[in-house]
Amino acid sequence: MIVLFLLFFTVRLSADAQGLRTPPAGITGTLIFPLQEQHAHGSSMVSLPNGDLLAAWFQGSGERKADDVKIMGALLQKGKTTWSKPFLLADTPGLPDCNPVLFLNHHGKLFLVWIAVLANRWEYSLLKYKTATNFAKDGKPVWSWQDNILLKPDDRFASAVEERLKALPGTGAGWGTYAPRYDDMIITASQDPAKRSLGWMTRIRPLLLPDDRILLPLYSDGFNLSLVAISDDDGTSWKAGLPIVGRGNVQPALAQRKDGSIVAFMRDNGDAPSRMQISLSRDGGMSWTAAAKTDIPSTASVAACVLQDGKWALLLNDADDGRYRLSLYLSDDEGKTWRWKIPVEDHPPGQGSFSYPALIQTPDGLLHMTYSFNPVPHRESIRHAVADPEKLTR
Repeated sequence: MIVLFLLFFTVRLSADAQGLRTPPAGITGTLIFPLQEQHAHGSSMVSLPNGDLLAAWFQGSGERKADDVKIMGALLQKGKTTWSKPFLLADTPGLPDCNPVLFLNHHGKLFLVWIAVLANRWEYSLLKYKTATNFAKDGKPVWSWQDNILLKPDDRFASAVEERLKALPGTGAGWGTYAPRYDDMIITASQDPAKRSLGWMTRIRPLLLPDDRILLPLYSDGFNLSLVAISDDDGTSWKAGLPIVGRGNVQPALAQRKDGSIVAFMRDNGDAPSRMQISLSRDGGMSWTAAAKTDIPSTASVAACVLQDGKWALLLNDADDGRYRLSLYLSDDEGKTWRWKIPVEDHPPGQGSFSYPALIQTPDGLLHMTYSFNPVPHRESIRHAVADPEKLTR
């Protein structure tokens, strides 16, 4: 079964994609705020019903070990070209707040989902969310509800972890003869109800399915794999799906095929070579095939979007040794092949970091991208770029 999956879902580059190096006309961009010394990372973006764009990111003196990290936001009002001054979206006093995700549910309610990092360790992250249906005159959200998202994966989680790991090719890399093997350690950890209930983290916007179902992608640095939180009441309550099991497959971005199956594109946080990983669900996001590596390099998170004309878009760092290159991939066969590769940022190795993208398409057909923009050490911002996908594929 796993062999058939690999053969059918191998992600390949065409000759056109391999040869393109110069950005085409039509991609424009601006910084959301001037370069500054504080760490600014993990952006998200949503198109509001009135046409405004709302962006979010986390900012502070570090990440999980810096208790001053907050969720910040900015607004680009419809018809304007300059973003508002950054404003506070969320702050848990005394704890780092990271990895914001913005989205509208089926009925237009705005959600901000993020993590508060307990004990300054990713493995103890707590999922939090706010919602808003009203906005101030300047477009800022007026939050009406805040709560935690608490998940309780049951014993099926442990069974799925063991079954999927055994379906993958065996590996003993990095472990001595008498030391516990990696897979055995993960299987044992998955049997602990506390470990499998804590530390699930946001990063990528959710996928909205019919009948008020929402699939919220999550991942765990403790298990080094992913999971989808499922809501069947448009975000009021959540349950844990079965894990997306692999070795270092994290930060899933979801796209649904016309046949109803769902593909998860994931960052590779495992052994070299670092390659984007994929998995498939045929039951609405509840269960997933074992994650498999593709041939596209991946050194940070991936963003995905199904476009209005049926094409698929990916935005990722397709380099083996850093985040100095950020590329937009386009497919006209639902991700089986990627005919176009457009460099959004393309710099010499070691010169700058451009990563953790968000990708959406607005009703006018334009692609909007945000990503961490770090051209030199200790000078950081979030960049917003815009492209017309029709011009990119001519």
